[in-house]
Amino acid sequence: MKYSIIPHTLQFKFAAGTSRGVMHQHKVWYVKLEKLGKIGIGEIAPLPGLSCDWSEDFGDKLPELIEKGLENLSSVTAYPSVAMGLHTALLSLENDNVFTVFPGDFVTGKQPILINGLVWMNDKPTMLRQIDEKIKAGFTCIKLKIGAINFEDEITLLKHIRTHFSANDIEIRVDANGAFPITEVLSKLEKLAQLEIHSIEQPIKAGQLDEMAQLCQTSPLPIALDEELIGVFGLKEQKELLQHIQPQYIILKPTLLGSFETCNSWIETATTAGIDWWATSALESNIGLNAIAQWVSTFELTLPQGLGTGQLYHNNVPSPLEIDHGYLKYNQKTAWDFEKF
Repeated sequence: MKYSIIPHTLQFKFAAGTSRGVMHQHKVWYVKLEKLGKIGIGEIAPLPGLSCDWSEDFGDKLPELIEKGLENLSSVTAYPSVAMGLHTALLSLENDNVFTVFPGDFVTGKQPILINGLVWMNDKPTMLRQIDEKIKAGFTCIKLKIGAINFEDEITLLKHIRTHFSANDIEIRVDANGAFPITEVLSKLEKLAQLEIHSIEQPIKAGQLDEMAQLCQTSPLPIALDEELIGVFGLKEQKELLQHIQPQYIILKPTLLGSFETCNSWIETATTAGIDWWATSALESNIGLNAIAQWVSTFELTLPQGLGTGQLYHNNVPSPLEIDHGYLKYNQKTAWDFEKF
């Protein structure tokens, strides 16, 4: 089998703000496999400052990691973005269409996926405009990234939604990205709960396991673990983490957690413990987003997924993925731009 690596720097259409800082671009690597006249494509897209496998020399290490992973995918478990990209490429190689990873009704256009509309951190007027745009676009689940501007301003934004829409009309999720101090978190959660918020992702920084466990027991608001799952490898470790913290939800990001098999393991472990889940993309281009959406579509979904990131970039890979009234759809009438590969 031959492989090649294609680097690509994605350019955001806007300054993408989170409590960890502002992003203007995102460097990714596409891995292209060739075997017996067939081609497979996957995306390796670590996030600096968040992915456990990121380093300044990440690109230099890739050839060795890819060769190692092609011999045995489990050998690159500690490099989740590499495992994700390779697993995608290998599955792609097995299918007749290079962009089909998990054949099914999503790819044929018969099964769209309900997703949330994401509102990025910004100043108050800009976030308010984003909220109104998402609701007008037909989203029934709105997710706001919070924790970077004044908390009372964020409460005002959430009240704006609740003034016009009940919890039955619009579901609200918030994502703090670990921004709340331990000393303030419970009082903030109590204020959020008054607005009938569906859930909050990672209210405190990852790694404070006892504090998070206590919070999950006392919070008036359901808590979803996100960053807390990063770097946790192996079924035993997954079980221990979920048994200790006992969250209401977990968030699955394959690029940050590893191959789809790793995410399947998280789902099985969580389901056994009575913990629900949803999946989100992690700022991949349409190559990675497409793979995650196809994987997600293999499950019977009951919650909106976080798969609305395909419109973030000026120079994304043209694809059949479309967002329509709060659903991610695969339009078979639209072609992929294969020239890039």
